[in-house]
Amino acid sequence: MPEPAGVYLALKLAERLYRKPLEALAADERRRVASVAARQQEIETLILSTAEAGSVILPAASIEACLAEIRGRYASEDDYQADLDRIGLDAAALRLAVERDMVVEAVLEKVGARAAAVSDTEVEIFWFMHKDRFRRAETRVLRHILITINEQLAGNEREAARNKIDAIRERLLKNPERFAEQALKHSECPTAMNGGLLGSVPRGQLYAELEAAAFALPEAALSAPVESELGWHLIRCDAINAERQSQLAEVRQTIREHLEQQRRGMCQKSWINALRRQAVAQSV
Repeated sequence: MPEPAGVYLALKLAERLYRKPLEALAADERRRVASVAARQQEIETLILSTAEAGSVILPAASIEACLAEIRGRYASEDDYQADLDRIGLDAAALRLAVERDMVVEAVLEKVGARAAAVSDTEVEIFWFMHKDRFRRAETRVLRHILITINEQLAGNEREAARNKIDAIRERLLKNPERFAEQALKHSECPTAMNGGLLGSVPRGQLYAELEAAAFALPEAALSAPVESELGWHLIRCDAINAERQSQLAEVRQTIREHLEQQRRGMCQKSWINALRRQAVAQSV
């Protein structure tokens, strides 16, 4: 049977790097996973030999919760057992691999907690040096009505669909407040159930032709019919949220968490490098 920790680590890396199960990886992807797994396993072996690892006590409930999460990925117990057999693990080996992984994570968390606290001044300096990261792009609160084009469906041929959207637009020009009602009655998009509401939309989320029309509208305005690959649309702009610079108070906590994570990572990396140097010195 393969070494459990190595198999489990390869499974995790396949998901993390490629969002795929291990057996679905291409040859070059599998080679990369094997290479990263080998380096990671070397590091984990060093970590597990430390006094910090020896002091970790894993709550049984945490182990069971992790195993239950893994089991929950499968539709049935048979599928679960078949997958364990396929990758060369049994339940006991999987448990050992999970425990090892959790100990490594606990040690790294403990080492990361040694990092110096991030001060308010450091947060403010980061803010002033990276203001462009915290610009909020323009968004528009949009609604739409869709009449699909389907040449094989009577009444939804291109010309018929255009006639429908034109008729809806005429009604809305006379009574703009009826947009939600008209969307519910006529729109062939799931948003019809919510009055055609698309929500607060930034650039880059709509079809190009729809975006061009939507972002040219003033507030409370209705577009001309717009054709996309889906069909004919009417777009209404309910509100415009202009691009703006986020204020420090709005992003202070986000910056602090970013700097804390960065500092914990540096602390962990420094500690692991020290373990490596110590291992090399002892091998000489």
